[in-house]
Amino acid sequence: MPVLSPASALPESRASQVLEVYDFRRPTTLAREHSRVLELAFETFARQWGTQLTTKIRSASTVITDQVTMASYDEYAASLPATTAMVLFSLDGKESKGVIQFPVEAALVWVTRMLGGSTTAPVPDRKFTQIEHALVQRLMEEALEDLRYSFGSLLVEAPAVDGIHFNSQFAQAAATNTLMIVAGFTVRMSERSWRATIALPAEVLVQQLGSSNPLSDTAAAPAQLRAQLGGVPVDVALALTPVPVTPDTILNLAVGDVLNLPHPTSRPFDLTVGGKPIACAIGVTRGSRKAGQIVTTEETNP
Repeated sequence: MPVLSPASALPESRASQVLEVYDFRRPTTLAREHSRVLELAFETFARQWGTQLTTKIRSASTVITDQVTMASYDEYAASLPATTAMVLFSLDGKESKGVIQFPVEAALVWVTRMLGGSTTAPVPDRKFTQIEHALVQRLMEEALEDLRYSFGSLLVEAPAVDGIHFNSQFAQAAATNTLMIVAGFTVRMSERSWRATIALPAEVLVQQLGSSNPLSDTAAAPAQLRAQLGGVPVDVALALTPVPVTPDTILNLAVGDVLNLPHPTSRPFDLTVGGKPIACAIGVTRGSRKAGQIVTTEETNP
């Protein structure tokens, strides 16, 4: 007789899995296949960008991808510092623009290193001078070339720098409800590190993702749903036939009282899931624990 173990039914890796809250008010999300393609593209860009920074500023730099998410432009802008460098760039002639965002301090450190200066002194929080603006723009133009290379066929045309802004609330790259693909990065240079982000209009990428990386056949959806539901943990119990009692009886229960149940001694227990009986089982002993041996099953309507 096979032994059903709770440990085997629910692996520890799944039991400790952190669940993410799903917002049904905005069901638009990235398919898993598409999300992985974008993660690989952004990881490739991070390596390219880190190499470019190392070459330009003559100091070892690394860029690490943190996460890739989808959010509205309003949510993305609200997550940024009030004062920050935002490089807006056009994509494939679309009205919505992409964004490369990084702290002003990081850009000023890069420029100082490019000009041979020292970065040990405190960096002021200010807008760029004309020379700094030109150097940062050139640096971003080369970064956009790396972005185009990393995304391959997902970006039909090369992105072009449209402008540099310093206020995240005033730099309107897209309409507030426009969905954006947002990637977070950690940029490290020596002992310094900064948080950077890239936001791309979802409309630019989703269509290309659908044609170059088609999703699974919709005809397979029922089988995939059944397979997914088959791994969802549920609570099962062996139950006696219930007996109706009054609240007065419950409130007056005391140690030693006997509550008669209408369950014959010859009848197996009910095996229930969520209070619904699905089978009958008899009580047995398995080692030092009690167990239930299935004797009959019954068909239930969903």
